Amino acid sequence: MNKLELHVRNPHRARYDFALLADSCPELSAFIQLNKYGNESVDFSNPNAVKTLNRALLNHFYGVAFWDIPPGYLCPPIPGRADYIHYLADLLAHSNNGVIPRGRGVKVLDVGVGANCVYPIIGHQSYGWQFVGSDVNPVAVATCDTIIKSNACLKGNIFARLQAKEDKMFDGIWNAQERFDLTLCNPPFHTSEAAMVGENQRKWRGVKSRASSDGAKPTLNFGGTAAELWCDGGEVGFVSRMAKESVQYADRCFWFTSLVARQENLDAIYRALKEVGARQVKTIEMAQGQKISRFVAWSFLADDQIDFWQDNYWQS
Repeated sequence: MNKLELHVRNPHRARYDFALLADSCPELSAFIQLNKYGNESVDFSNPNAVKTLNRALLNHFYGVAFWDIPPGYLCPPIPGRADYIHYLADLLAHSNNGVIPRGRGVKVLDVGVGANCVYPIIGHQSYGWQFVGSDVNPVAVATCDTIIKSNACLKGNIFARLQAKEDKMFDGIWNAQERFDLTLCNPPFHTSEAAMVGENQRKWRGVKSRASSDGAKPTLNFGGTAAELWCDGGEVGFVSRMAKESVQYADRCFWFTSLVARQENLDAIYRALKEVGARQVKTIEMAQGQKISRFVAWSFLADDQIDFWQDNYWQS
């Protein structure tokens, strides 16, 4: 698999043009080097290089003049994040006679937005959607606020909210009478810090030939805080709890969605969705780099509610 298998509307399908990216973000020049194939690249094991590349991509493709995150916070790969957004647009189009609903009338909730604010940036700049990003971490919310306020294209279109109830996804964030066309989530993958460290070490043992000759221990080049990387029950526990809570907002959201990292977790998630009475359940696969990822979407809306939604919220 390669980058050409990203979504057809994903602007990151082609090889990075580092000259153009360096024009958008001059500090990227310091990290550009030739890889073993003689092509320009960056050292993806270097967190500063990855963050600077993200800054360049967000500037060049999405018009974001300022973007930064604190050290140690999740620095996600932009192409994969964009894929989720574009497949979500297809999900809405499938429910809207093949037409992607666009503009501020489409409202999206990003559960666990993190400090990077990447999903709302891509979603708003690609489709004009309005976003709410929630997070349990005050630093993440404050960082999102800074990114939003520093970019005129984002102000009034993306809003960051602090989730004060650490055991809740929607309660405390979802305002009375508020509706969302979509929720999205990249849930914590691991069940504990020990599980995360063990898996990371196993991955690095499998690619020892790439390790540095000085014997330095491998690090997570993408960063991540505890809430971003692990939780009780891992992603199955997280998505199952989200499914139960989504019932309370069944008629105020068209599609609830969440990424699912491991295919073997799908059956447990399907059971949880069946238990809460979801009327529609879809699994959408996405090819990203060397792996297949996916998200699960569920909806509680009946046919008459779907018709009302289309007629009242998605007509331009």
